[in-house]
Amino acid sequence: MCRCVRRAFLCGDDRITGQNFDHRKTWLVERLTALVKVFAIDICAYAVMSNHYHLVVRIDEEKAKQWTDDEVIRRWRKLYKGPPMVQRYLAGAKLDSVESNVVNDIVQQWRERLTDLSWFMRCLNEPIARWANDEDGCKGRFWEGRFKSQALLDEAALLTCMSYVDLNPVRAGVADIPEASDFTSIQARMVAWAKRKQKPQLKRKPRSQTFVRKTKLPKQTLPVVPLLRFSGPEKQGKKTTIPFTLKDYLQLVDWLGRAIRHDKRGAISEQQPPILERLNINKDELLAYVSQKEKRFIDVMGTESNMQKTATQWQRKFIKGIRLAQQLFSSNAIQYA
Repeated sequence: MCRCVRRAFLCGDDRITGQNFDHRKTWLVERLTALVKVFAIDICAYAVMSNHYHLVVRIDEEKAKQWTDDEVIRRWRKLYKGPPMVQRYLAGAKLDSVESNVVNDIVQQWRERLTDLSWFMRCLNEPIARWANDEDGCKGRFWEGRFKSQALLDEAALLTCMSYVDLNPVRAGVADIPEASDFTSIQARMVAWAKRKQKPQLKRKPRSQTFVRKTKLPKQTLPVVPLLRFSGPEKQGKKTTIPFTLKDYLQLVDWLGRAIRHDKRGAISEQQPPILERLNINKDELLAYVSQKEKRFIDVMGTESNMQKTATQWQRKFIKGIRLAQQLFSSNAIQYA
């Protein structure tokens, strides 16, 4: 998560000046789209709000290891020009052994950076801040500081965090339903899902005339960020996909989005999504978690056992959030009325 500073607006309406900054959402989404094609980092979920944004990402180090040196150079040069020695290498100039070793070292450094979350966020935030400052005619910080992040240790944590991010606009009162939340991954997924389900059917008429059934699809004129796919029945267990189905996830987000809260109308169905039972997630604690504005996990998020293992690996006696993990990710957790 990254937040703006000095009452700055990433997007939305500034009530004092009367300016509208919605176009800056497009900046961020377009930049995300470009970076996903460069880095070995996949986007699972995102939400762009008025003064901050959320991302859920997956770092694919194995993918980067399989790239050739030329592929690493090609990707990095989409962002930066690179030193003259690398440009000479690309031009086919003959390099001596020392120069070749320097080029190899540079390429390995770039390969590591292309799997580095800090570099990803740097390449995302820096141009946005520069463009916003130019537009505002000012200097100084646009973001309040370095991004904040949490490590998601298991499927339950991933599911919880993704639903938290996708329901940000609903919780903030910006949208009434998830599919109406512009510049979010949930809207992009639901639009894509609707298009697949409502594919026009072709019917043959005499003399090779074709009739196309007209269908009403959600309008999607916004930039579309390439998102990591969900597992299907044939993809279960694959590391390159989100480890549950899109149908289960959409059902969960819809169920959570219909919850009764002081800032939203609607009623929640008594029939809870089955994925909560499979992952041993307490439905009441999950609803409370995605409804609150501040999270209670700090560095990591996951089941109690996984958080304890991480604390041991990091040589810590305690990690904040273990008590919440006991309540949220336990089939024996207390059910609140």
